[in-house]
Amino acid sequence: MSVDFIHLRVHSEFSLVDGIVKIKPLISHLTQLAMPAVALTEQSNLFSLVKFYRAAQKAGIKPIIGADIYLENDIDRTAPFRMTLLAQNHSGYMNLSVLISRAYQEGQLQGVPIIKSEWLQSLSEGLIVLSGAQEGDIGQAVMAGKDEVAERLAQHWQAVFPNRFYLEIQRIGKSEEENYIAHVLTLGAKFSLPVVATNNVRFLSKEEFNSHEIRVCINQGRVLDDSRRPKDYTPQQYLRSTEEMMELFADIPEALENTVEIAKRCNLELTLGKSFLPDFPVPKGLTLNEHFIALSNQGLSARLKRIFPENSEVSREHSLVYQKRLDDELAVIIEMGFPGYFLIVADFIQWAKDNGIPVGPGRGSGAGSLVAYVLNITDLDPIEFDLLFERFLNPERVSMPDFDVDFCMDRRDEVIAYVAQRYGRDHVSQIITYGTMAAKAVVRDVGRVMGHGYGFVDHLAKLIPFELGMTLTKALEDSEPLRELYQTDEEVKSLIDYGLSLEGTARNAGKHAGGVVISPTPLTDFTPLYCEQGGGNLVTQFDKDDVESVGLVKFDFLGLRTLTIIDWALQAINQTRSEMGLEALDIAELPFDDSDTYALLKRGQTTAVFQLESRGMKELIKKLRPDCFDDIIALVALFRPGPLESGMVDDYINVKHGAKAEYAHVSLEPILGATNGVILYQEQVMQIARELAGYTLGGADILRRAMGKKKVEEMAEQRAIFTQGAVNNNIDKDVASYIFDLMEKFAGYGFNKSHSAAYALVA
Repeated sequence: MSVDFIHLRVHSEFSLVDGIVKIKPLISHLTQLAMPAVALTEQSNLFSLVKFYRAAQKAGIKPIIGADIYLENDIDRTAPFRMTLLAQNHSGYMNLSVLISRAYQEGQLQGVPIIKSEWLQSLSEGLIVLSGAQEGDIGQAVMAGKDEVAERLAQHWQAVFPNRFYLEIQRIGKSEEENYIAHVLTLGAKFSLPVVATNNVRFLSKEEFNSHEIRVCINQGRVLDDSRRPKDYTPQQYLRSTEEMMELFADIPEALENTVEIAKRCNLELTLGKSFLPDFPVPKGLTLNEHFIALSNQGLSARLKRIFPENSEVSREHSLVYQKRLDDELAVIIEMGFPGYFLIVADFIQWAKDNGIPVGPGRGSGAGSLVAYVLNITDLDPIEFDLLFERFLNPERVSMPDFDVDFCMDRRDEVIAYVAQRYGRDHVSQIITYGTMAAKAVVRDVGRVMGHGYGFVDHLAKLIPFELGMTLTKALEDSEPLRELYQTDEEVKSLIDYGLSLEGTARNAGKHAGGVVISPTPLTDFTPLYCEQGGGNLVTQFDKDDVESVGLVKFDFLGLRTLTIIDWALQAINQTRSEMGLEALDIAELPFDDSDTYALLKRGQTTAVFQLESRGMKELIKKLRPDCFDDIIALVALFRPGPLESGMVDDYINVKHGAKAEYAHVSLEPILGATNGVILYQEQVMQIARELAGYTLGGADILRRAMGKKKVEEMAEQRAIFTQGAVNNNIDKDVASYIFDLMEKFAGYGFNKSHSAAYALVA
C-alpha cells in the first residue's frame, strides 16, 4: 500500500493551552483513515508521550515523538516564534527532553516556557525541525516583507540542522497563506530546502471547532463573544484524510511526499517496563546484597530483644520462626533485585526519626514484610498479626515494591530535601498530576465562556448530584430537573452538549500528593521536567504510571496531619512528665491491651481519632464494643460500603457478642477465628487457598487478584485448580466448590489486612 501523507503536527488535550484530541480516539481515527504513522507534538511539553507511544504501537501505528516549542524572539520577548521539533532517534529524544525541561526551569516568561536559540544550536543532534509556518521566525520575516532576514535565518537553520530542516506550509484558512507559501517555495528553491505540509491539528472533526474554541477560552479566562480575544484557530485544523490533503496540495506534491520521508526518518524506540534504582552507597568491601543481609539481621536482633526480653527456651524457639521468615524474605527480595529499594526507604525513614520528624508505622501491603519491620520501615510485627509477605512481594508475579510512608505534615518537605541532597538535586523530583474537567466544573467553565450569568450556571451545576465519579451522562439519568431542562431549554442543551464534549479533558498540571522519584542518572534521561515560573514545584512531565513505565521508581512521601497532632500531644505530655521527674513516654512502648483505651472506644469518644471519627464509624464502634487490637483492625476493614451492604458486619458483631460462628470446613476455623468466621481480609483468602488447596502463597496472591478483577475465564481456571487441590486434601468436591464461592464473594469486599493494621496502630 502506498503512503502519500503523514500528519506531523497534532495537539492532544495534554497541550493544555489548546487541543481537544484524546489519545485513544486519535489512534482509532488514524486506523479508520489507514494512516500508518503520526506525530504528536504537544505545546511545550511531552506529557502524553508514553500514553501515545503505547496506544500507537498497540494499534500498529508508528508513533513519532515531538513537540511544538516557543523560540526566543530577541526583538520582542513577549512574542516568541514557533517551531516543531521531532525526535529522529534516541539522542534526539534526549535533547528534546533537556530543551523542554530547561525552557521551564530557566526560560519562562509570564508562564510561557521559551527556548533560546543557542540552546537549540548546542542540542541539535537527532532532531528534525519544521520551521513553524507563518508563526516561525522565517514565516514572520516573510510576512513582514523582510526577505533578507528570512534568507539569513533559512541558511542559519540549514547549517544547524543539515538535511533536517524543513520549511513548513499550511492551508488552514489563515490570511496571507498563499503569499507566504509563494515566498517559501522561492526560498526553498534558492537554498535547496525542502517544504513540508502540515494541518496543525487541534481536533478530530470539523464539527468540534466550537468545542475547541471554548476550551481555548477556558484556558485564557475569556468569553467566546469577546471581540478582543485572539482568533488563533480555524475550523480547518481537523485531522484531514490523505485524500483531502492530496487535493489541498495537488500543486505542491513534494510537500506531502516529505511528510512520508520524515516519518521514515524518525525511528525512536523506548524501553518500557524495566526499572532503574539509584545506587545506594554501601561500606567498602561489601556488596549491596551483603550489606542488606547484615543490616536486616542486626535489625532482627534489636527487634527480638524488645519482643522477647526474657531469655527463655520459648523465646529462643520463637526467634527461630522469625529468623526463618527473615531468611526466606531476604532470598526473595535479593532474587527480585530489590535490596536497594528497601535500603533507600530505610535510610530516609531513619534520617527522619533521627531528626525528630514523626513517621507513621507504614501502611499498605508493605507492613506484611518482616524485612521492612526489622529495618524500621514499618512498626507492626507481621508475624504477631498474621500479615503475609506475599501480599506485598510475589516472586510469581514480579512488580515493584511500594511503601506508603507517612510523615508529619509540617516537616515532610525536610525529608524530601534530604533525599535530594543525598542523591543529587537533578536526580530527585515530585510527580505531575493532571486536573481534568469534571462534571460540575465543566458546566461552570463552559457556562462562563458562553457568557451565561453566574446564577444560571450555578443553578445548573447544583442540579448535578454530588457523587464520586459523577459524569454529565449519569447526571442526566439521575437528576430529573436537569434532564427536563436539557430537553426543553435550548440554552441549557447547548451548554451541556459542549460540556459533554469537553468533560474529562486535561485542564491543568498539578503535583502528586506524595509521589517522589529518585533516578540513577539525571532525571531528564528518563522524563522531561515541568515547574512553575521561577523553578518552584519541580515535577516530572510524566504522571505516576508513566514514570514507572519509563523505569523510574516511585517513593511515597505522604503528609499525615494526625502524626503532627500526636507529636504535639507527646511533646506536651513529656514536658509535664519531665517537670514531675518522670521518664519520657515512648509511644512505641504503649501496650495494645490498655483497658481504659477500650472503655473510651466503647463509649464512641473517638472525635479526631484517625479513621474512627465519622458518625457512622462511631455507631459501628458502639455496636461492636471493641476490647482488643484485632477489633480495631477489623473496624477499619468493616467500615466500607461493600462489607456494610453485604451483611458481613452484622455476622462479625453477632459472633463477637455470643452467636456461634459457622465454618464450611474445620480447616477454616484457625484462619477465620480471629474475624468471627467472616472472610474479612485479602490475606485470609490467600491462607484458605494455601491450607485447603495446596497453593503457594505466591499462587494464592494471583488467585486473590483474579477474584478481585472478576475475569470469567481466569476464574473458571482458578476454580478448577482450587477444587482439585482441595479434593487432593480429602475435602469433598461440593464443599470445596462452596468454599470457593464464599472466597469469590468476599474477595470483592476483602481489605488488605496489612493496611488495616497500620491504620489501626495510628488510631
